[in-house]
Amino acid sequence: MVSHRNTTSSLLAGFSLFLFLTCAAPAQAASAASGSVFLEDLTSFELRAMVAKGATTVLVPIGGTEQNGPHMALGKHNVRAKALAGQIAQRLGNAVVAPVLGYVPEGSIFPPVAHMRFSGTISISEATFESILESTARSFKQHGFHHIVFLGDHGGYQKSEVRAADKINKEFAKGGDFHALALTAYYEATQAPFIRDLRAKGFSDAEIGTHAGLADTSLMLAIDKSLVRMDLLAEGAKTGPSDGVYGDPRKSTAELGQIGVRHIVDQSVQAIQEAIKQGN
Repeated sequence: MVSHRNTTSSLLAGFSLFLFLTCAAPAQAASAASGSVFLEDLTSFELRAMVAKGATTVLVPIGGTEQNGPHMALGKHNVRAKALAGQIAQRLGNAVVAPVLGYVPEGSIFPPVAHMRFSGTISISEATFESILESTARSFKQHGFHHIVFLGDHGGYQKSEVRAADKINKEFAKGGDFHALALTAYYEATQAPFIRDLRAKGFSDAEIGTHAGLADTSLMLAIDKSLVRMDLLAEGAKTGPSDGVYGDPRKSTAELGQIGVRHIVDQSVQAIQEAIKQGN
C-alpha cells in the first residue's frame, strides 16, 4: 500500500517539474531573441544595451513589393534584403538590422507603367520614399547610433538612397558623430561580378536577364526557395516581357544564387568598413 506522504511528494515533484518546463521555455526563447541582430526581435532595453556596448551601426534593408513573373512571389526583394542584411550584420559584428522597407517607388500608378501593370505591385513617390529614409535616420540618431546604412535590393531607387543620405549628412555635418551611407555596392554586386561569373559558367545574357531571369531567380532560390514556384520552372514553358520576365529562369539553381550571395555580402561588408574608417 502506497502512503499518503509518498503520494503527496510525488504530486509536488511532478508539479515542480511542470513549472520548470513551462517557465524555462519562454526564458530560453527570450534569451535566444536577445542574441538576434534584428531590431524587431529585441526589446528596447536589449537594444539600448547593445548600442552601449558598441553596436552603433544600423542597416536599413530596402526591398519593394513588385511582380516577378508567374514563378516568383511579390515579396522577393523584402525577403532577400532582410536575409542578406542579417548576414552582413553578423559579419560586421557591431550592427543591427532595422525592419525592411517594402514600400518603394515602382513608377507611375495612373497610368500604370512597368511593374505597376501587374497585380500586387505597390508604388510610392520618390519624395515620400526619401522622406521615410530621412526620418528613419533621424530616429536612429536619437537612439545613439553613429552610422546608418541604406541597402537596397532594387535598382530603381538607388539614386533616391544617395539623395537621402546626402541630405542627412549635410543636416548633421556640424555634429560629426552621425553619418548616413547609401550602400550602392550592395546592388552593384548583383550586377557586373555576378553576371561575369554566370557568363563564365556558360550562360548567355539572354538567360541571365535583368528581372526574374536566371540571376534573379537563382538568388531567390539561395535565400528562400519557397518563394519560387519550381513546378512552373520544371514545366519548361519560356516566359518573356509580356509575363513580366526579362531573362530565362528555367535553369536557375540555389548553387548559382550562392555565387551572388557571396559577392553581395563580401562587397557590402568591405564598403561599410571602409566608409566607417574614412569617417563617412
